[in-house]
Amino acid sequence: MTGPYVERIFLREPLPESSYLNRLPMVGALERGTPLKFPGAVTFLVGENGTGKSTLLEAIAVACGFNAEGGTRNFNFSTRATHSILGEYLTVGKVRYPKDGFFLRAESFYNVATNIDELDEEPSLGGNLIDSYGGVSLHEQSHGESFLALIQNRFGGHGLYLLDEPEAALSPTRQLTLLGQMNLLVKEDSQFIIATHSPILMAFPGACIYQFSERGVEQTAYRETEHYQLTRRFLEDPERMLRYLFADSDGGTGNG
Repeated sequence: MTGPYVERIFLREPLPESSYLNRLPMVGALERGTPLKFPGAVTFLVGENGTGKSTLLEAIAVACGFNAEGGTRNFNFSTRATHSILGEYLTVGKVRYPKDGFFLRAESFYNVATNIDELDEEPSLGGNLIDSYGGVSLHEQSHGESFLALIQNRFGGHGLYLLDEPEAALSPTRQLTLLGQMNLLVKEDSQFIIATHSPILMAFPGACIYQFSERGVEQTAYRETEHYQLTRRFLEDPERMLRYLFADSDGGTGNG
């Protein structure tokens, strides 16, 4: 890859004081005037639920011209306006413009699949849109199969791909398949920005990882992320971890 499509992001101006987004530490980090940079082909946004990683990814997508519910820049459907105003205040610094792009979000993927079917049936568009997605309706496949069909058939390279928790539909084996597909697309001059909880996906070689927490946003080495460390401790000794967990849930009394 000769350089990222999205190089940096920053807030042009403060958000309205009444906005709930001001409670997110990551917004405070952006308001301090330091751009968040995307130095390479793959960047991961990781952290606990509620820290704002998916909110930021959605805002990047909107600021880049993607539909808030997902899809390409040509998708304009809306089933429910629930996206935040953050994208309206966000400036995206671009080095180049991609030839391809897609915003994939697990929570609204059903709506994207429905819109693809509807567009494929529209006579004025000539039909056959589904061929770009593997030739089979995404609704006629399992959730995981449809995710991979989309990525393997629709993502054509030279593109900007924004993925929000893609592991939600993928088994560990299929997550490895996704890593392989990402590697092929990176070699085809593509950039990925991914919000995820998956230690498998985070292992992509050379990826930049931003960890979202109450402290804000910090670049973190793979093995220093909370997700990796917790998963490793659990897999090394699940019995011990469960004893602590169950003791806490029993008020410290244990089961015996």
